[in-house]
Amino acid sequence: MNNVINFPEQEPDSCDCDGPLKMVGYDDCIMGTVDRFGFDHEVYLYDVSKVISKLVSEDGMDEDEANEYFEFNMKGSWVGPGTPVYFYPKEDA
Repeated sequence: MNNVINFPEQEPDSCDCDGPLKMVGYDDCIMGTVDRFGFDHEVYLYDVSKVISKLVSEDGMDEDEANEYFEFNMKGSWVGPGTPVYFYPKEDA
C-alpha cells in the first residue's frame, strides 16, 4: 500500500491508500499524528509555519504566495480519509 501522495499534483483516485497520507517532500514539517473520531486510522499533523517556510525557501514564493498556495492547494485538498491535518501555533500562548 502506498500512503504517500504528491497532492495537489496527484489525483487521489490514483492512490491505493488506506492509511495516513504524507505530502511528498514535507517529512520535516510533520509534528506527529492525530486521531479523528469516525476514522479507522490516525492522520499526519503538519506544522503550517514550517510548510510555509519550505514553500518560500525551496519553491521561491514570497510569503503571501506561499500562504495562498498552501490554503488552496494543500489545506484545501481532500484526498480521502487519510488527508493530513494542519497545526497553527497560537500566538498568545
